Amino acid sequence: MIGRLTLSDFRNHADALIVPDHAFIVLTGENGAGKTNILEAVSMLAPGRGLRGAALRDMVRQDGAGGFGIAAEVDGVMLGTGVLASAPDRRQVRIGGASSSANALADHLSIVWLTPAMDRLFMDSPGGRRRFLDRLTLALHPDHAVHSGRYEAAMRARNRLLSDLSSADPSWLSALEAQMEDHGAMLAAARADLVTRLGDALGGQPDHPFARPLLTIEGEGGSEEPLGHRLARERRRDAAAGRTLSGPHRQDLAVTHAAKAQPAALCSTGEQKALLLSILLAHAALVTAHRGQPPVLLLDEVAAHLDPSRRAALFERLRETGSQVWMTGTEYSLFSGLIHSTRFTVTAGHAFRSAG
Repeated sequence: MIGRLTLSDFRNHADALIVPDHAFIVLTGENGAGKTNILEAVSMLAPGRGLRGAALRDMVRQDGAGGFGIAAEVDGVMLGTGVLASAPDRRQVRIGGASSSANALADHLSIVWLTPAMDRLFMDSPGGRRRFLDRLTLALHPDHAVHSGRYEAAMRARNRLLSDLSSADPSWLSALEAQMEDHGAMLAAARADLVTRLGDALGGQPDHPFARPLLTIEGEGGSEEPLGHRLARERRRDAAAGRTLSGPHRQDLAVTHAAKAQPAALCSTGEQKALLLSILLAHAALVTAHRGQPPVLLLDEVAAHLDPSRRAALFERLRETGSQVWMTGTEYSLFSGLIHSTRFTVTAGHAFRSAG
């Protein structure tokens, strides 16, 4: 768990210090006060671009010094990340005081989040669901981010070469395609492992109060032909399309409401939220069993559209996970049934400790 969090010139927070006393941290305040910014700061203690997927320079506080810093104590180890004013697009990471890579953060902390923007996850493009799937996968397979980054880098290089196929070096294309095959196989295998484990965990869950989902992976990845061979065969097609049309970057996460045998995209907004919560709760239990420590959960406005009975059920299920849970809301009344929590009121970029 995060024992201490400090922010410097991050978003609208000039400086902030949060020291949790309990597993539940509740941040309340008006819209725009900076609650989600604190969750985003926590999410930056994991590989990737955080819960908003924003550019680093956009996280720098306006009228600040030009950089930002985030630091946290996790089980006695200091994790830090941020950017310098001289290089606002280059992420700096330090672990235990030594420079490190962002991917190495996954060895110390597993973080999963739900935000209001994800309420349409099942309605939007496969890319959003793939990122969600990869975030869940990363918690069980910390090297997943490495394979993803190397696969994407090789694919971008291949696409650049294909833009002028007549002059492209075939041996260099073959080398890139071999890299995509190797790292793509690891991506697909890790995703499949995650979905299988989640399916086993969800199989014994009740259908109420949160809908029980069935998960499958659709799209690329099931062909018996090695990916490298297929990519070599499809060079002209990909050159014409201007992008690579085969590979695990084309996979999609399909979710079905088990009790109704209905695709999640056709379910009501409330049912889709319930499906997401079921996945999150099952995943937290998986991570705890696999890593020996529960993940940190970031839940932005999660209680706003739940009735009191479902809120109480959610809080109890969250407590059972053993996770440290960071939650935001506009009113404390949304968390009235939650005892033993550390509470902060967030106002215009300042977080004040509240009684709770």
